[in-house]
Amino acid sequence: MKSFLDWPLVPDAREVDADVALLGIARSEPYPRDPQPNDQAGAPDAIRAQSARFCYSVGNWDFDTGSDLATVLPPRHLDLGNALWVGGSYDDFAASVTERLRRLWRQQTQVVILGGDHGVTIPVLDALDALGEPVHVLQIDAHLDWREHVDGVRRGYSSPLRWASTSPAVTGITQVGLRAVGSARREEVEAARAYGSHIITAERFHADGADAVLATIPAGRAVYLTIDADGMDPAEMPAVMAPTPGGLRFHQVAPLLRAVARRHHLVGMDLVEVAPSYDALNGMTCVTAGRLILNVLGASWGPGGGRGGRADK
Repeated sequence: MKSFLDWPLVPDAREVDADVALLGIARSEPYPRDPQPNDQAGAPDAIRAQSARFCYSVGNWDFDTGSDLATVLPPRHLDLGNALWVGGSYDDFAASVTERLRRLWRQQTQVVILGGDHGVTIPVLDALDALGEPVHVLQIDAHLDWREHVDGVRRGYSSPLRWASTSPAVTGITQVGLRAVGSARREEVEAARAYGSHIITAERFHADGADAVLATIPAGRAVYLTIDADGMDPAEMPAVMAPTPGGLRFHQVAPLLRAVARRHHLVGMDLVEVAPSYDALNGMTCVTAGRLILNVLGASWGPGGGRGGRADK
């Protein structure tokens, strides 16, 4: 396996000491009607494989963040490989992922998750209680993801934001980029509104910009970011299972993510629902995924970043 940006690769390590740790989670609780593993299960390695294309060298200047990653990123950054579910109980697998992330968050590690479909976010959300502080969830997605269950499955890709709404650690949710028709019915929309989720459609975001999003996140609040690739416009991220026109553009989203990472303690993020078999020949979806992640990392750890700058200073 090629590691993310050639970071030290420590797969299967139970105890790690890191300021930033990246983990691939290829699979979530499957729906009976869906093939497993699905196409998205190959995304963690596909994104890693494009590292040299979305960052030629960490010592080279990044014009998005106004620095170079080698200077701003703390020295303790690791790629933990992939958490693999190859059989047995999904409950046991999910619990092992959650406990692994709790250990990282207890030591204040910033976590980057590569999915997998959006169901992989659920065991990650279960670990937020280890932070010991309230967390606001910011979602970029074409879909609401508020189903209580689909065919009896409660931890699939249609349910992560509803799951977040039940977490004691989560004190607010902002959902950005929604458009067209997904799995949500009227009852899910009403449930999300009753919870108090800030729902900002793609059309509204195009009109009002990042300020409408930033205003929904309380000052000083820790943030967990979850990005579904289909929230972006398929002209820029074509390798998704539900391409929908009218999505968010990179030149809109990258500044938003940098602003969040500079204003808030961004405890972690995931990027999910990339389907590598559907990507352009030049790997543009995976390259864009990597660029979104690097915008978050560079802004988090750079001057004025919410992670407080270099950990060794």
